[in-house]
Amino acid sequence: MEHNVKIAVVGSGYVGLVAAACFAEMGHDVICVDNDESKVRLLNSGGVPIFEDHLLALLQKHLNVRLRVTSDLKTAVERSDAIFIAVGTPQGSSGAADLSHVEAVVRQVARCVNGYKVLVEKSTVPVYTNQWIAKCMLLNRIPRDSFDVVSNPEFLREGTAVCDFLHPDRIVVGANNQRSENMLRRIYGPLISGDYYSSESSIPGPLSRCNPAKLLVTSAQSAELIKHASNAFLAMKISFINAVANLAESVNGDIEEIAAGMGLDSRIGAKFLRAGLGYGGSCFPKDLAAFTWVAEQQGIDLQILKNVRQINAKQQDVFFNKVRSALWTLRGKKVAAFGLSFKGGTDDIRESPAIDVVRRLLVEGCSVAAYDPAAMEKARSVLPGSNSLRYVNDPFMGAQDADAALILTDWPEFSRFDLNRLKRAMRFPTVIDGRNLYKPSQMLEHGFTYFSIGRPDVHPVPVPAGTALANRDLSQVPPAIRTQDPPSTGQQF
Repeated sequence: MEHNVKIAVVGSGYVGLVAAACFAEMGHDVICVDNDESKVRLLNSGGVPIFEDHLLALLQKHLNVRLRVTSDLKTAVERSDAIFIAVGTPQGSSGAADLSHVEAVVRQVARCVNGYKVLVEKSTVPVYTNQWIAKCMLLNRIPRDSFDVVSNPEFLREGTAVCDFLHPDRIVVGANNQRSENMLRRIYGPLISGDYYSSESSIPGPLSRCNPAKLLVTSAQSAELIKHASNAFLAMKISFINAVANLAESVNGDIEEIAAGMGLDSRIGAKFLRAGLGYGGSCFPKDLAAFTWVAEQQGIDLQILKNVRQINAKQQDVFFNKVRSALWTLRGKKVAAFGLSFKGGTDDIRESPAIDVVRRLLVEGCSVAAYDPAAMEKARSVLPGSNSLRYVNDPFMGAQDADAALILTDWPEFSRFDLNRLKRAMRFPTVIDGRNLYKPSQMLEHGFTYFSIGRPDVHPVPVPAGTALANRDLSQVPPAIRTQDPPSTGQQF
């Protein structure tokens, strides 16, 4: 079977740009279209607007060879067999996905059709969007046998999107007829057959020639629901483990031990059982709201998803209360904030819990020194530098004379800090870890007062038994004098 397909990808955002680069890597001829001329110029100069591992290298490898970037939608449609729609579907005021950008693209595509085309939903859209796209094409007088609509949801994680695309857990194709299914089989043929993994220049990952990608063919409606249901379930796992973490902490349990015990059950699995500040980013919050709205339109009450969102929102309050407890009072305190993106491996700050924490610290009168390996430029757009907020290029510069250091994002480099150096830099060796990157015993050994999520706090210096301090609520004691409980009590605060 001839695998090469002429593809147009409409939208050069996170999903569209990754898809375009990866389709070119798979051997297809790709035209990526965007109406933002400044972004088109950036891409054609060999730059990328987002931080994503492997993406810049793929763009530079295939640009003007197998991949073109343009604002000319008409030419892209005329020269392509498949048109992937990867434009934004932001959350509307009702919670529903705003599909106006999708509709605008479909109308423009309809004016350019010059033969049979397969329109592929790559954006995250609610169920029945495929039918609305088909209706829009028909209203624009495109004969029904001149197009098909396929749902092909993406399951990419920011920070590992390129590897996720080329080494997917599954490829879901929602096609309602054999003709369009065959087109998608051709497109993903290099991954399904394993041919791509035989190339010496292929992006490394878990799949191989002997263990190729798996294709699941469903109806278009099922594929649309698979995407929303998958994201909702993952968000539910995060909120569930955070709820359990709060319970574990109240009884001196350790959520890391609990999560390990749960994750060993093959029915549950260890992924997404990491307690912390909660989920953020552009996908989970928006997709849960859209999925809830879709269910309500069908008369289905997905109360569980409302609880997931409530728990996630509360988790930032839980963390901020830890900060308040650790610092006693906040006004005038100097805080180092490590991490601004919503997760490690990306510069995406959309719905970032870290940004919310920094904003609240500033409102409370703290002086914040913020560091992130990739997201500081984007953070400046929503939190400009000021007398109270400065951005630093080195984490230890941010920790200089700090009353506390906050770990807000799970960047790998944050888990490898030189703890002796960090301690020397700080005014008080207090760390509030919102991502559980360190073991409490490790921090205690290095002399830190350490707070984390779902685990007992640790304090390095015992308080003599019988003193007034030993019987006080330690959350009200400044970090300069707060210590561990007397060993005889065995209780941690």
